[in-house]
Amino acid sequence: MSYAPFELAGRVAVVFGGTSGVGRAIAHGLADAGADVVATSRSGERVETVAAELEGRGRRTLRMTSDVSRRDTIRAVLDAAVAEFGKVDILVNSAGRTIRAPTVDFKEEEWAEVIETNLTGTLRACQIFGRHMLGRGYGRVINIASLSSFVALAEVAAYSASKAAVASLTKSLAVEWAQGGVNVNAIAPGVFRTKMNEHLLDGTERGREFLLRTPMGRFGKVEELAGAAVFLASDASSFVTGEILAVDGGFLASGVNT
Repeated sequence: MSYAPFELAGRVAVVFGGTSGVGRAIAHGLADAGADVVATSRSGERVETVAAELEGRGRRTLRMTSDVSRRDTIRAVLDAAVAEFGKVDILVNSAGRTIRAPTVDFKEEEWAEVIETNLTGTLRACQIFGRHMLGRGYGRVINIASLSSFVALAEVAAYSASKAAVASLTKSLAVEWAQGGVNVNAIAPGVFRTKMNEHLLDGTERGREFLLRTPMGRFGKVEELAGAAVFLASDASSFVTGEILAVDGGFLASGVNT
């Protein structure tokens, strides 16, 4: 029998924030590697669209909406997945939001909203799914960090604080769960073009600075995150935990590029 460490056949994945952008690309990548995937978010229309895409790849899925600010909806996704598939092996936390404003003027309620989704929402899903995985003695958790887990980006202090905390949470859970068979890692995407940010990347000084600081000289395609996700979700990463894997075209390694 051949050894296929990147093979995900027989695995079951749940991707929160899995119906757009980074999460959607990761859901597709896991499905292409053989996993059955539940891509969930608050939008029923998007859930339906991505479920059809996953089924078109020959995978099983469920049509479940969720809101990471509500524990009951996270629990409902786990319960439905276990009822349908018998288990969940892989959890991806990709639900997120950002608000841009000068920090001196940042509204406290908006700060709380960003932290609630990006950090506390990730914690909730990790707690609920982590207990299931620890009970089985196996699991792969992949959180979504950011460049701003490591470096500051102007006027997104709440987002940066939340993503630095996600990186720290990832390491804490990795240490706590390592002997329980659950590996916890994160992906830190660089600058990837999506429908939500293309207006920023094209024709603004901020977009030009992002491009200048990326040694590869281009923005990423969300499909380029799939390989990192498959690696961290598979047995190829069996001795990898507590890591924040940057997929950034060299951004974090960069000093002077010209």
